Amino acid sequence: MRNYFEFDKLGTNYRREIIAGITTFLAMAYILAVNPFMLSGADLPADVKAGHYPPFDAVFTATALAAAIGTLVMAFVGRLPIAQAPGMGLNAFFTFTVVLTMGIPWQQALAGVFVSCSIFLILSLTGVREAIVNSIPQGLKYATSAGIGLFIAFIGLKNAGIIVANPATFVGLGHLSFHEGMKPEEILAAKNALLAVFGLVVTAILMSRKVNAAIFFGMVITAVVGMIFGLVNLPTQIFSLPPSLAPTFGAAFPYLTDFSTLFSMKMLIVIFTFLFVDFFDATGTLLGVANQAGLLKDGKLPRPGSALASDAIAGLCGSILGTSTTTSYIESAAGVAAGGRSGFASVVTGILFLLSLFISPILSIVTPAVTAPALIIVGVLMAAHMKNVAWDQMEEALPAFLTVLMMPLTFSIASGIAAGFIVYPITKLFKGQGRDVHPVMYVLFFVFLAYFIWLRE
Repeated sequence: MRNYFEFDKLGTNYRREIIAGITTFLAMAYILAVNPFMLSGADLPADVKAGHYPPFDAVFTATALAAAIGTLVMAFVGRLPIAQAPGMGLNAFFTFTVVLTMGIPWQQALAGVFVSCSIFLILSLTGVREAIVNSIPQGLKYATSAGIGLFIAFIGLKNAGIIVANPATFVGLGHLSFHEGMKPEEILAAKNALLAVFGLVVTAILMSRKVNAAIFFGMVITAVVGMIFGLVNLPTQIFSLPPSLAPTFGAAFPYLTDFSTLFSMKMLIVIFTFLFVDFFDATGTLLGVANQAGLLKDGKLPRPGSALASDAIAGLCGSILGTSTTTSYIESAAGVAAGGRSGFASVVTGILFLLSLFISPILSIVTPAVTAPALIIVGVLMAAHMKNVAWDQMEEALPAFLTVLMMPLTFSIASGIAAGFIVYPITKLFKGQGRDVHPVMYVLFFVFLAYFIWLRE
């Protein structure tokens, strides 16, 4: 084992790798609660989500298994201290854009994830991936990540009741104080909103103090305070057998043979968005974490094909199990900071995800107020990419701005990407820089234009 993971070459040992693996698991354990909550549409009205979303318990099992399998694949194939789990942003796109807005059945959406990850795997094993990376302007890549961050944060604020619908202004501030004449449901909403605000402040303090697993501990503290004030129910037990995977396992298969539906223009947009976001998010995460660990050689990943292929395989497994795209997690940087240098740290993290299958009863403490701080903080971290956009160049700034802005305002990641990809070639052409735009961008211009004209409902 020491030789396979090159302990001597990397200057590491079992103790350091085990600590790193545990640290990474704690840093990303929040996904075990947040992903089932998101994909099951737990915060949506009963009449909206009825029959349109997979059950919470099955998604929990799918999430834990996808994270375990994906992380172990990265451990033994990619041999990197990088863990994987269903990605934030991609799960929001799955739930709120594909299923809720576009009206695509969740089983069909899983088929879209499967196809996108299959394409990702092919690209990872060929040199085509470099051509694709180079075809998309940097500003739009950064804007996509930042826009998804704002979208996720907006969902968190909405779920907590901090931001509510307002007939006069579309959105407004929810109940954050108490006064005479309030209805019981308004008092409860205010209490939950204040609990979420408390959780956000606590998590922010932990993050600012550089506490490993700050998001996870923030959720735990918020849940405990919620129990004290009667806003969160105490779990009736801690351990149990894993919930059944039957409702979601293989649900995508029937749609994989229905080519007329799978390759319709609407589904092609969905598949492209899954692929686009996963491709660049995975590439950026792998490079960032590997650089922090000092594993890059001449600015390149060791075994880049294996690392990206591991990400794609994880996504394929996740879609079969019943969850949105599984991808590499930037939280792995916490494990690297704790000393992780080899794939053995990922072995430890993967085993912990397997063990987490037996703690599903604890998830009864997960409420919108408990998950909201995690969503908002993740949004903050992703929004940091905006600093890399060339804001002093209008031909770069406008497409990026529209990408970022349109995602939360239209409640659609695809619409934000489409807006940016349509405007970018236009601004470059009128600047006299049309030749600097990659041909792929012109193709996508017409694809997304068709999306807005014919496919938006």
